[in-house]
Amino acid sequence: MTVGISIPGEGELRLEHLVLDVNGTLSDRGEPIAGALGPLRTLARVLALHVLSADTFGTAERLAQSIGATYRRIRTGADKLEYVRSLGASACVAIGNGRNDAPMLQAAGVGIAVIGPEGAHRDALSAADVTAVSIEQALALLLEPMTLVATLRP
Repeated sequence: MTVGISIPGEGELRLEHLVLDVNGTLSDRGEPIAGALGPLRTLARVLALHVLSADTFGTAERLAQSIGATYRRIRTGADKLEYVRSLGASACVAIGNGRNDAPMLQAAGVGIAVIGPEGAHRDALSAADVTAVSIEQALALLLEPMTLVATLRP
């Protein structure tokens, strides 16, 4: 599965993986953000979904299973970066909000910072290619790639 997105003046993005943080990105204090679940199931038809979390609230694995994603327990931002690199960073779109998400957001072919229910750390905002005000908005960029093109074009 691959999503190709042509960015004028930048070339072609060939995305195969969607790597997601959990706390503050996909969930609010351990509870899934309901508006994200349907779009994620749609995206699972074209991208392999991966959920990375230290699982502070003990709900990440169940959330990953509900959307058909691979779950990996991580401890640090370096763990997230290594996971993205193992998938082939340029083939990944990564979404997160925290300080420990910054390394994977910067390394990914497309990094999207989300200002979610926990806010967003400045390092995540600086590392990302795009900032969205919600997980729903971030996922909409992937479901309607021309909106992503409009944001990324030079």
